[in-house]
Amino acid sequence: MVTLNRIYTRTGDKGGTSLATGEKVRKHDLRVEAYGAVDEANACVGLCRLHSAADPVLDAMLGRIQNELFDLGADLATPDRPDRPLGWEALRILEGQVERLEAEIDSLNGDLSDLTSFILPAGTALATHLHLARTVCRRAERIAVRLADQPDEPVSAAAIKYLNRLSDLLFVMARHANKAEGDVLWQPGATR
Repeated sequence: MVTLNRIYTRTGDKGGTSLATGEKVRKHDLRVEAYGAVDEANACVGLCRLHSAADPVLDAMLGRIQNELFDLGADLATPDRPDRPLGWEALRILEGQVERLEAEIDSLNGDLSDLTSFILPAGTALATHLHLARTVCRRAERIAVRLADQPDEPVSAAAIKYLNRLSDLLFVMARHANKAEGDVLWQPGATR
């Protein structure tokens, strides 16, 4: 259980923060950037939910995804360093969560027409917000991969897979949200 009874602590006033392990880092640390981008993606999913009430299936998926993105932020904020045991079991993204995203992609994509062009991030309000969430999720993925490429900066493989599949799911959700009106197709060179 988390208790937050004081919102400001002043500990970050000089540009520092602490990871879940208690390790002190700068706010521009790549790990902080990674879980910050995940937090931003989560806020974008919240924007999507402003428009998803008419589709209870998507809304339920998005609600679960928001919770899992918080879990993912906790995963990224708690590096697994073998030389520094935690003393508790860290919250980690699991392969089963990645597999569930894949099943949802397959389920939603099964009802969609084949793509004949790249699509623009447009259409319904829900679709457009889902595309925004997708792009922020892709940024979070790039940062997490960059972090994982650093020496002595462990990132679980499942966490990176989750971000990769989630951006795919958000893309398919956007197409699903545009199903009635149709995707907005890219027309290469149309404005030359």
